[in-house]
Amino acid sequence: MYYAHSASSTGGWEPLREHLGDVAATAARLAAPFGAAEEARLAGLLHDLGKYSDRFTRRLNGLESGLDHWSAGARAALDQGGLHGIAAALAIQGHHIGLQSPGSLKDLGDFARFAARHPRGLEVTETDIPLLLWRLAADRLALPRPKLSVFSREHPKAGAMLDVRMLFSALVDADFLETEAHFKRDSEGGKAYRTPGPELRPAEALGRLEEHLTRLAAESRAAAPVTALRADLLQACRAAGVSSPGLFTLSAPTGAGKTLAMLAFALHHAVAHGLRRIVVAVPFLSIIEQTVQVYRELLAPRFGDFYVLEHHSLAGTRGSEEDGQSPADQTARRLAENWDAPLVVTTSVQLLESLFANRPAACRKLHRLAGSVILLDEVQTLPPRLAVPTLAALSHLAARYGSSVVFATATQPAFARLDAQVRKLAASGWAPCEIVPSSLDLFARARRVQVEWDTEVRRSWEAIADGLAGAGTALCIVNLKRHAQRLASLLLERGAPGLFHLSTNLCPAHRERILSQVRQRLARKDPCLLVSTQCVEAGVDVDFPVVFRAFGPLDAIAQAAGRCNRNGLLPGLGTVRVFRPEDERYPAGGYQQAADATRLLLRARGPGGMDLQSPELFDLYYATLYDQTGLAAGEDQGKAKKLHHAIGLWDFVDTAAFYRLIDQDAINVLVPYDPDAFAELVAELKRAGKLTARWIRRARPHTINLYRPKENDLILHYLQPAPAGREGEESK
Repeated sequence: MYYAHSASSTGGWEPLREHLGDVAATAARLAAPFGAAEEARLAGLLHDLGKYSDRFTRRLNGLESGLDHWSAGARAALDQGGLHGIAAALAIQGHHIGLQSPGSLKDLGDFARFAARHPRGLEVTETDIPLLLWRLAADRLALPRPKLSVFSREHPKAGAMLDVRMLFSALVDADFLETEAHFKRDSEGGKAYRTPGPELRPAEALGRLEEHLTRLAAESRAAAPVTALRADLLQACRAAGVSSPGLFTLSAPTGAGKTLAMLAFALHHAVAHGLRRIVVAVPFLSIIEQTVQVYRELLAPRFGDFYVLEHHSLAGTRGSEEDGQSPADQTARRLAENWDAPLVVTTSVQLLESLFANRPAACRKLHRLAGSVILLDEVQTLPPRLAVPTLAALSHLAARYGSSVVFATATQPAFARLDAQVRKLAASGWAPCEIVPSSLDLFARARRVQVEWDTEVRRSWEAIADGLAGAGTALCIVNLKRHAQRLASLLLERGAPGLFHLSTNLCPAHRERILSQVRQRLARKDPCLLVSTQCVEAGVDVDFPVVFRAFGPLDAIAQAAGRCNRNGLLPGLGTVRVFRPEDERYPAGGYQQAADATRLLLRARGPGGMDLQSPELFDLYYATLYDQTGLAAGEDQGKAKKLHHAIGLWDFVDTAAFYRLIDQDAINVLVPYDPDAFAELVAELKRAGKLTARWIRRARPHTINLYRPKENDLILHYLQPAPAGREGEESK
């Protein structure tokens, strides 16, 4: 008898025959929606083949360590399937060490030589692969011979790599689930499986949504033209729901009600095509909080607390019972591990980086994306350097896995211009269908502001402060935190009434309190001046009669305009004044290039040609930006070049390393904005002796992000590292 795992708390050791058979069956079930059941079954039967050995038995008894029990299975998959076995071999090889590259499988050809010179310095449990296969057969486990594989070297490379990740996802999720069930056996010794997440039930959810939409329309205080515009967008989303699955764009002006309109499309689409899941990805945590709140208030009373799953790095979904998690928290954590929920709200980072990951934990959820509706909001935030591989992966996901992908924004990037570049990485290319008919003319109807381009000369901060003070009630958005601090200080010196300052140097609890006060003053029509960084531009519902915006990227200026006369309640048009400050500097990254593209357009077209309600203007803006960066011509630069090179080699390790939406190395800092909450959190942390999921969830509203300090930075004298709970490791 050979074994897969040592004893659970209520039962004996798990026979290897049982583990391999159960993993194979579960992996086949998970991969069936994309036609890879037999290939996943093969991977499941072979993934722990090296455990059919005396050395691994000694490992379970604590007599051996540093063993490789997976490479033998990878070699056997190649023997069984030849070229059709490459994906299974990569998945098996990677289920402990992460996906590598097809080239790494060449070393397995001479297995004895590989064992003698193991690249990781490990010991192979058994080099006699025929013997291992004989023992597998003796356990009455028969290997399938898949006639087709999800992976082909003939496929464009980003698509082919995603195929491997999808098979890998089914294998590692099955392995996790079966191993967990063994170690949580019931009192009678049977495997104790986790309760699966609820099903989508889209028709019922749609009925609930329609009732809510009817109630909202009746209670709306927006002006009649705004109400009509929102109704037309909603109807367009309903009508498009019957369209065949594929790629879509949803281009709608700010304040048009995209959050619920997108959900209406997704549910209609799921009803029409039997889709399994809805995944909503947004770039900012503040928008996630709002979206989750809206969806939960709508759907949780009917379908339960786990119908809507919030998943991101600060959602409190890590930890365990000993961390102080409630049973509900533990269930949410488990569901987040593999996105076993009907409606997942996550970050763009979590979704997109998983599509290019190589580690088991990150890839585990990917198989859930097959047959799903994927809604990406505020897609203008996607870094241009990552645009082509991202579009390729999402396009292949739609074409090969029966999913639908929706790109939603008020400032739709001209990604269709990159179709030729995308086709080099995914045969399906990028040619989405627009959900909103052009005949609705939403952007022209949403004209609620006039833009004044005061950009001929640079203005001193004193002059800008004078203009704001004279406005009485206005929002001013600048590009840098120090600019916001400078301007707020000048307005404070002038005794401006109703003055507020907002940036990410304020913790979320502080920002929310300020926004609440701002909304109250605006509702009472009291004087109100808000000086802010870009943190107010996306997903923040404020409505000012006048908005000042420091010159920057055109899409950022348009987002700022969305905070002006948002509900159309002014007797005329609101005013957006774009100015050039004396210190015309920009945040790091591609912000400067985007501002330069805006400047080129302004010079070429003049202020009269810069209509923020014109989708054609934004198409031209993004085309200019792509030309500037060499993106349209396929000229890879810097990290983008390294990423494309890694994809060209099918190198999963380097691809995962170079695909990063956020390059900044930041730390979270608990701040004493609320002294009582701060004291309670510090005391709780001291009692626990380590970070816990409960603590992180409670602390989140009271933290800010800072760039990781360098060795001699003065701020290090004021920071106390928090223990992460693993020996020798701290989290700051």
